[in-house]
This record gives sequence, structure tokens and C-alpha cells, in this order.
Amino acid sequence: MNTLFDNHGRPLNYLRLAVTDRCNLRCFYCMPEEGIHYLPKKELLSFEEIVRVVSLFAGMGISKIRLTGGEPFVRNDLMKLIRAVAGLPGIKEWHITTNGILTAPYIPELKKLGVSSVNLSLDTLDRDRFRAITRRDEFDACYATLQELLDHEIPVKINAVVMEEQNIADILPIALLTKDKNVSVRFIEEMPFNGSGAAHKTWSYKKILEYLTQHFPGLSRLDDPENSTSMNYRIPGHRGSVGIIAAFSRTFCGTCNRIRLTAQGSLKTCLYDDFVLETKELIRSGNNDDELKLDLLRASNNRAANGFEAEAKRKSHTRAHESMSTIGG
Repeated sequence: MNTLFDNHGRPLNYLRLAVTDRCNLRCFYCMPEEGIHYLPKKELLSFEEIVRVVSLFAGMGISKIRLTGGEPFVRNDLMKLIRAVAGLPGIKEWHITTNGILTAPYIPELKKLGVSSVNLSLDTLDRDRFRAITRRDEFDACYATLQELLDHEIPVKINAVVMEEQNIADILPIALLTKDKNVSVRFIEEMPFNGSGAAHKTWSYKKILEYLTQHFPGLSRLDDPENSTSMNYRIPGHRGSVGIIAAFSRTFCGTCNRIRLTAQGSLKTCLYDDFVLETKELIRSGNNDDELKLDLLRASNNRAANGFEAEAKRKSHTRAHESMSTIGG
């Protein structure tokens, strides 16, 4: 198998694959209350087109896939796609990021198919704050999915975006989930991808760590997995772990092994860049596999050194602010 490298010598083996731009929540840090303009179905990559692109990437060295959205389970017949992707030669592990609202009925089959882990978006354990943040009253469904995943012994990571004046009071209760549950909780710096360009006041990873250390003085650093986006810690006596993702500070760019494919087939080699390749147009123009692989290789070899450079080179010359639902989570 070939190994795919970018122009900075970093191996690329991880594809974050958005299967839809639609979502059944309206989290204010991701999109405006009225939502975003969703693409018609014909503008999305079909399942067959997705499988084709993933197969080409697998042949080039991509071995890890994460299915994201929007909310992936909003897309009809998602399990059909999962069955196809999970069985592709070269794909050694596959993961899902979900808000959990529609996920629970599919958990037994996910387990049977060998899902590597599930990331569950959960920014608060308070029902009222959940409704305020997501603009939907779906806390019970989300938390039930967490319990079901644990019951099926599927590795779970809880993603909690830390938001000034919104859910600071939830940091400790969410961290305490790790006491009796074998979960990894990751606190994420809020990013500008809210679909409106509205300013946000970020709690930096340093501030998050200081807050956790004040309340858990025995907090100890763990050895981070290779290419980890999170700095990981153990609270004494806890089964699980906590981590911090410096998504806005962008401290992990030097070891980034990830590329993204949006639901409409746009390739991003950095979360903060413009779309660098339109695979859907290439596929529907009749490009064969060799031509498509060459274009994917060229895009991978023209990658920004870090998220700050990528944002500075955006064609629009504006700061990144599009909805995360459009980009792919």
C-alpha cells in the first residue's frame, strides 16, 4: 500500500467524511437559529460516489475513516453506506461522530460491524441548558444513546464545546462522568464556525486546563496517542479520562494527519482552508480513477503548514466562519 504524505512530510492516513450537511439540532456555535441553506440531494455525493472516493483514498494510504455530518444519521439508509465503507480493503478502523438523537436503534448493528469508537456531542448535562444550546428539547435521547453505547461496550468519547457564559457550570459535571464510566471526555475550544460570522469569546485550552486543575488537583498527564488532537489527563480514582482539544489555538497542526471530504464532495486539507478540490465535479465529468487519484495527490501536496496559514490563504480573504455542518464535523 502507498503512503500519502503532504508537502510538509506529514503522513495522511485519516479521512473525516461528512455524509450530509443536515442536522436535527440547531446548536448556536454551529449555525444560526433558522438553520443554514441545505443542499438538495442531487448536490450531495451519492453513496456510490462516496465509496469510490474512499476506495481511492484507501489505496493511497488512508486507513482511518470518521463519518460525520451535519448529523450522519439524518441521511436516509446511512447503515447501507456504513456496511460498504466498513468492508473496504485498507480501511483498518472506522468511527462515527453523532449527536445521539437518532443513533440508539442502530447501536447493535454498529457493534456487530465493528465500529472502532463513537464520538458523542454533549455540551451539558442540564436539560434546560441543552435546550438553550441546541434549540431543541432532545437531551433524553442523547443521554440514552450514551447509556446504550456503554452497555454495548463501544468505546465512547464525549465532545463538549466550552462556551463562555453558556456551559462553564457543566465542565465539572461532565468531567465527573469519567469517575464511574469508561469514557473519554474532551473539552473543545469554541471555534468560529457558527455560520453567521458572529464573534465568540474562546476559553483557551490553557484556561480550561487551569479550571480542571483547580478542581482536580491530582490531575495527571497521560501519554497522548500518535497524531492526537487532544491533550489527555487522568483524574485520580476515575475509570475514564479527560482531554482538551485546542481547536482554535491550533497547537496540534504540526502532527495533523487528517483531511476532510464534505457532503458535496469538496476536499479540505485543513479545517480552516477554502475547499481545495471538488471531487464531485471531477467524478461527474467522467474522470477515471487514475485521473482522480492524481488530483487527490496534488491537493494533498499543496497543504498549508498550519491552520493560521490556511486561514490567511483563503480565497475569500475573510476569516473562517461558515457552519461546521457545511464543513463536516
